[in-house]
Amino acid sequence: MPNRAYASIWVRNFDEASMLTQFEHFLTTVPLSSGPLGFTELTVRAVDSTETPVEEYDLRGQILTPAEILELAKEHQFDDVCYEVGARWDLWIRDMETWSWKKQPERLDLFCYGPNYDGGISAEWGHFMASLGFEHLFTGHAGLLTGENGRVAEPQSPEEARFLMRMSQPQNLRKYQEKTRENIQQLMGWMRVVEETLPVERVRLWSEGEENFEAKLDEILAVR
Repeated sequence: MPNRAYASIWVRNFDEASMLTQFEHFLTTVPLSSGPLGFTELTVRAVDSTETPVEEYDLRGQILTPAEILELAKEHQFDDVCYEVGARWDLWIRDMETWSWKKQPERLDLFCYGPNYDGGISAEWGHFMASLGFEHLFTGHAGLLTGENGRVAEPQSPEEARFLMRMSQPQNLRKYQEKTRENIQQLMGWMRVVEETLPVERVRLWSEGEENFEAKLDEILAVR
């Protein structure tokens, strides 16, 4: 299973009374897909993730604003609640069959954790968290994009070996660098808007596979 990447955001003055308003402001910053999908669902959970959802809303086929989405959640405004909003944003994806690049809608999951939800996990995961998609959409594979000559990982499968062979051609590697950097730039641009919109204390970009995901992104952006 490929590793996933995340953004965690902590804000000042976050409590039961303010969290829905703050989450609404966070949702206004999301760089939604240019297609018709937008926000796709809202799930309200209480106590922790093992509990059956309190409420689930299918938002597909509707064009709801963040304010309208949070209006649905208002009756469940408690400090031990989690709000989950599904969305789509556009990322560059390499087609495994044709090797062509397409900018297409990818899943984006957005969370707001009440202060006492799941034992207070917001202290570790953020008041708001975004599940951004697969890590390799931002870091690439096998260390190819960081300029670490001679340190490319050994292929772990025939498919990966074919990929590395393709990337040995300079024009393919340049295109891979270009599209991955565009994905990173979209993420970084979004986080700048978040910091301009909300009273942010801290932003952490992290992933399941990279020890220092944000440093990796900076390193890829620096390679020319």
